[in-house]
Amino acid sequence: MPAYSFEALTADGDTRKGVMQADTARAARGQLRAQALVPIQVEVVGGAVGLDAGQDSATGGWLATRLWAAPAFNATDLSVWTRQIAGLVSSGLPLERALTSLSDESQVEAQRNLVATLRAEVNGGATFAKALSQHPREFSGIYVAVIGAGEQSGNLGLVLERLADDLEEQQALKAKLLGAALYPAIVTLVAIVIVMFLLGYVVPQVANVFAGSKRALPLLTVIMLGLGNFVKSWGWLMLLAVFLIAISARLAGTHAAFREKFDAFWLTTPILGRLSCSYNAARFANTLSLLAGAGVPILKALQAAADTLSNRAMRSDALQILVLVREGAPLASALAQKKRFPGLLSMFARLGEQTGALPLMLGRAAKQLSTEVQRRAMQLATIAEPLLIVAMGLVVMLIVLAVLLPIIQLNQLVR
Repeated sequence: MPAYSFEALTADGDTRKGVMQADTARAARGQLRAQALVPIQVEVVGGAVGLDAGQDSATGGWLATRLWAAPAFNATDLSVWTRQIAGLVSSGLPLERALTSLSDESQVEAQRNLVATLRAEVNGGATFAKALSQHPREFSGIYVAVIGAGEQSGNLGLVLERLADDLEEQQALKAKLLGAALYPAIVTLVAIVIVMFLLGYVVPQVANVFAGSKRALPLLTVIMLGLGNFVKSWGWLMLLAVFLIAISARLAGTHAAFREKFDAFWLTTPILGRLSCSYNAARFANTLSLLAGAGVPILKALQAAADTLSNRAMRSDALQILVLVREGAPLASALAQKKRFPGLLSMFARLGEQTGALPLMLGRAAKQLSTEVQRRAMQLATIAEPLLIVAMGLVVMLIVLAVLLPIIQLNQLVR
C-alpha cells in the first residue's frame, strides 16, 4: 500500500499536514473527508507528483525530482538514522513500529516521507531490504545487501548496529582527512589571490611612479613588472585555460581505460599514492568484513567491496581477486598476488582463514589501515602548513623588494 503526503484544512480553517497510507489518491482524499478534513493537496510520497487534480503520475515532476531534488539522507543523516533504527530493533520493537516511530519523530519532511514509504512497503509484505532497494539514491547496494543478509540470518538488530558503526567510522575518517587538507587548501588559495593582486595591480602602479626618472629599474622590479603585465593582460586567459583543463580532465576521467591508467600512475606517486592505496585498502577490507560478518557469500561480498574502491586500478585488481577466489584460490593467496594491496591485508586474511574468523581479522586490518591513513594525513598536513606559509612569505617578500628597490635607488640619487 503506497504512502501519500497530504495537506488539508480543518473545520477551524487551520492547515494540517501529514502522511497516510491508502490504495489510491482518491482513497486518501476519502479518508481525509471522513476525518472532517478538506484535502488541498495529496501527493504520493517519494515522487513529488501532484495528485490533487486526480492524476496518479506525472513524468515531468518525476524527472525534475530525480535531477534536482537532493537526497533525503546525507551521509551524516544516514548514519544517525541507521543508529536509531538499530537501537529500536535491537530493543525488540517490531520493524514496522520502529519505522512508524522514526517517521513520526522526523523533523525533515523529505525524510519523514521516505520512512513512511518504507513502512508502507514493509506493511505490504516486502522485506526491508526490498523496500530499501526501491530507493537507490538514498541507500547504496552495499547497504541493501547488508540489511538483506541480516534479515535472512534473523540478526537484523545486530547487523544494523554493525552497519551504523561502519557508517560512523567512514564519517570520522572522511572528517579527519578533510580537516587535514582544509587548512593547506585555504592557505594556498589565499596566497594565489594575494600574489595575483600584487602582481597585477600594486607592482605596475609603483613602477609607473618611477618611469619618469629615466633610470633603469632594478632587475627584480623589471621581472615582477613583466609578470604583473602578463597577469594583467592574460589573466583571464589563464583562468579560462584552467577551467578548460579541469573540464577536459573531468571528461577524460569518464573514460574507463584512461581513468584506470591515471589511477595506476597515481598509486606510484611517493606520498599521495601511498595514502590513496591505504585508504582504498581500508575501505575494501572494512566492507568485506561487514558483508562477510553479516553472512553474505564471499563472492558477492568481494563484488560489493570492489565497487566501493574509488581507485580504478585497485578496483580492477579486486575484480581479478574475485575471479581467483571463484576458481578456488584462498582469499589470502589471491590478495598476495596483487601488489597494489598492502601486504598487511593478505596477512590478516590468512590468519582469518586459518582461525575461521575471517570477518574479525579483516575488520582489524581495516582498522590498522585506517589508522595509518589518519597518521599519514596528519603528518602531511603538519609538514605542508609551515612549508606553504614559508613559500607564501618568500613570494610576498620578493614582491615587496621589487617595490622597495626603486625607492632605495631613488634615495641614493637624491643624496
